[in-house]
Amino acid sequence: MQVSSLNEVKIYSLSAGRSLPEWLSDRKKRALQKKDVDIRRRIELIQDFEMPTISTKIKVSRDGQYIMAVGTYKPRVRCFDTYQLSQKFERCLDSEVVTFEILSDDYSKIVFLQCGRFVEFHSQHGHYYKTRIPKFGRDFSYHYPSCDLYFVGASSEVYRLNLEQGRFLNSLQTEASESNACDINPVHFLFAMGTAEGKVECWDPRTRNRVGLLDCALSSVTADTEIEGLPSISALKFDGALNMAVGTSTGQVLLYDLRSSNPLIVKDHHYGLPIKSIQFQHQLDLIISADSRIIKMWNKDTGKLFTSMEPEHDINDVCLYPNSGMLMTANEAPKMNIYYIPKFFICESSLKFSGTFFLGLAHLIGSSLLRAYMHGFFMDIRLYHKAKMMANPFAYEEYRREKIRQKIEETRAQRVQLKKLPKVNKELALKLIEEEGEEQQFSKKRKQKNLPSLLKDDRFKVMFENPDFQVDEQSEEFRLLNPLVSKISEKRKRKLKILEELEKDEEEEEPEGKASDAESSESSDDEKGWVEEVRKQRKLLRQEEKLKRQERLKEDQQTLLKPQFFEIKEGEEFRSFKDSAKKQKLMKKTLEDRLKLEEKLGTLNVSDTTVGSKQATFKLKKSEQQRKQQEAEKRHRQERKTLRRSASHLKSRRGRGRLFH
Repeated sequence: MQVSSLNEVKIYSLSAGRSLPEWLSDRKKRALQKKDVDIRRRIELIQDFEMPTISTKIKVSRDGQYIMAVGTYKPRVRCFDTYQLSQKFERCLDSEVVTFEILSDDYSKIVFLQCGRFVEFHSQHGHYYKTRIPKFGRDFSYHYPSCDLYFVGASSEVYRLNLEQGRFLNSLQTEASESNACDINPVHFLFAMGTAEGKVECWDPRTRNRVGLLDCALSSVTADTEIEGLPSISALKFDGALNMAVGTSTGQVLLYDLRSSNPLIVKDHHYGLPIKSIQFQHQLDLIISADSRIIKMWNKDTGKLFTSMEPEHDINDVCLYPNSGMLMTANEAPKMNIYYIPKFFICESSLKFSGTFFLGLAHLIGSSLLRAYMHGFFMDIRLYHKAKMMANPFAYEEYRREKIRQKIEETRAQRVQLKKLPKVNKELALKLIEEEGEEQQFSKKRKQKNLPSLLKDDRFKVMFENPDFQVDEQSEEFRLLNPLVSKISEKRKRKLKILEELEKDEEEEEPEGKASDAESSESSDDEKGWVEEVRKQRKLLRQEEKLKRQERLKEDQQTLLKPQFFEIKEGEEFRSFKDSAKKQKLMKKTLEDRLKLEEKLGTLNVSDTTVGSKQATFKLKKSEQQRKQQEAEKRHRQERKTLRRSASHLKSRRGRGRLFH
């Protein structure tokens, strides 16, 4: 492991040293480790953290679990799992990747911009979809509120691809001939793009209009800089809502406040190489800028150099692993470099939490008073107590208050434990709590697992929240199905009153309840008691129904009925109300009486058959309308008969006349 130090900042190279060939067997690898000291001392933080030839881009997922890198040859993407410290999967692609973006928190949604104008989408299982943009792309950004991808490249247009609708939208027309880099602000989602003319155009995605223009090429030229040609924008990165860092092709980094057209700081790398990556380290207020030869870390307020590093191979991309002090690079070599900077981790892990770990002793790091161990430091116990007393002189008072609070909590635990009941179906919830306690005692005796409670089950959560699910205990169905609930519910109502009183005043003493003998006397009855209770409930229901009928009769008697007149339909005759009364009386008689009455009226004929049984023949009663219709049809038939007779008589007379003639 190589260690470098600049400005008293130690940088550990965790990927330095020779790597063993993949074709070697495990036995030969172990033999080489025994013989070669360098191989034995090397650190392989992530297994096979490399590419076949070179690596071009490297990124970390938002959840921090996956590191993804692209490279050649052949074009491929590799995903490494930081929890397992090994490679998770590898996918080969059709063409080289210019850049890529992880849209999800993990590796389930990835977009690749390829050199052949292709845009390839990958999901968790692999390749998902592939499309093409009109011109060669150089960079792209994802606008989360609208699900739009903004592509910039060898064109004056910014192409927009909406992932929700699955189609290209109207492009943004810019004044630039070409664009090299772009980024979207994570706070107010302002879209910025760096052009080949050395300008930065800012667009509002909501109105799709340009809202600002920065001439960075003119601002990057100072008295100390020597440039050849017009600087173009090669890198772009937002920091918060107002800050933006811009990298030029001539090796300058400009830090802007969006409220001003002049840069706050101009930092020169002095190599004349294009800036390839810009990162922000917020704990120490640093900017990490990199060209192909050097990585510089400098303060964003003063521009003072913090430290720098020059890898052995050219740099293509830089990635900062969050909250770890780890920095990774993609290089023009198979192995991807991993660096560890302890000062990053110290500030991210201890100083971030108000100095509770180091107690203001960060200036002692590196001295004989502190000895590094894993992610912390060993120190003398006497120094620790002195530093703690100086950092927090009121520690004893806090300790005393905490002890008093613990004693109070212990005394409260001996009181009646309040059970917070839901607003809806309180009695049902209390019943479930009692049954749960009984089941727990039974399961302890039988050494069985406890069943899940309905109160904790999300499927039945609405039953104790929505008033529409309130159980109506006065309904007829509930009282007949649960005849013994009345006695048990009285006990629960008393308990509910006690719990409500205790909720109002937690400091009151436990109210005196009923004696255990009285409660035991109200235990569940036998089958006889259950039948008596059902009869009692039925009797009560009949009495309630009788009372309701009497009340309705009283209301009917008190109401004054006004006479109403109805119009008889055309073609119908008025019948007296006596007919309906007779019909109702007839329906109340037995079948034998109805048969005798029908036989007297002549509509029924009863006769004996040859086999000794009875045969009844019925004549259906016809309505008045049917009777009139039948009489009309009868008259019509008679008229037609008379007409035919008269016509035949006339014919016979004419025939006789001709004969006589």
